[in-house]
Amino acid sequence: MKRANVVRLFVLGWTTLVWVLLWGTFSIANILGGLAVSIIIMALLPLPRVPVEGRVHLLSAVRLGAYIFIESIRSTISVGWLAVRPSPPPVTGVLRCRLTIKSDLVLTLWTDIMNNIPGTMVLEIDQVRRIVYVHVLDVSTDRAVADFYRSARLIERLLIRTFERDSEWQPSPWRSGTEELS
Repeated sequence: MKRANVVRLFVLGWTTLVWVLLWGTFSIANILGGLAVSIIIMALLPLPRVPVEGRVHLLSAVRLGAYIFIESIRSTISVGWLAVRPSPPPVTGVLRCRLTIKSDLVLTLWTDIMNNIPGTMVLEIDQVRRIVYVHVLDVSTDRAVADFYRSARLIERLLIRTFERDSEWQPSPWRSGTEELS
C-alpha cells in the first residue's frame, strides 16, 4: 500500500473518531455518520501534500520531547519570576538565528516549538536563507542571550537527529516538481 493511501486512511479514521467523540456515543450510526462526513471533508477540502524528506528516529524523538518538556517548564518558571520580581520589566529584543535545517516541514516544527516555549515568539522566517527572527522576553544580560541561542541550537540539533540525518536525507520529488501532483 502506498504511503499516501496509508495517510488518507489515517486521516479518515482520525476524523471519524473526532466525530464520534464530539457526539459522545459509540454507535453504528455515529460511526457511519463520521465516515460519511470524513469522506466529504476529504473530497472537498483535501490536505496539501507535505514533502517528507527523511525518516523519524524514535529514540531521538523521545529525547526531543523530553527536552521540550523540560525547557517549557524552565521557561515558564523564568517568565513567572520576571512577572512577579520586584524590579523593572526585563529588556526584550529580537534575535536573529540562522538555521541549518533543510526541510520546510522541520523548519515549521522548529518554529512551532519556539512559539510554544514561554518567553519566545518567532516573528519572521526567511525561508530561502533559513534565517529566523525571534522575539525574546529577556535579553538583559549576555547570559540570557547565550541561553536563548543554546536552547535554539539544541532544539535544532535534536530535530535534525530526529528527522534529517544526512545518511537518510533525500529531497522530496514534490519539491523538485518531478512527481505529478494529484
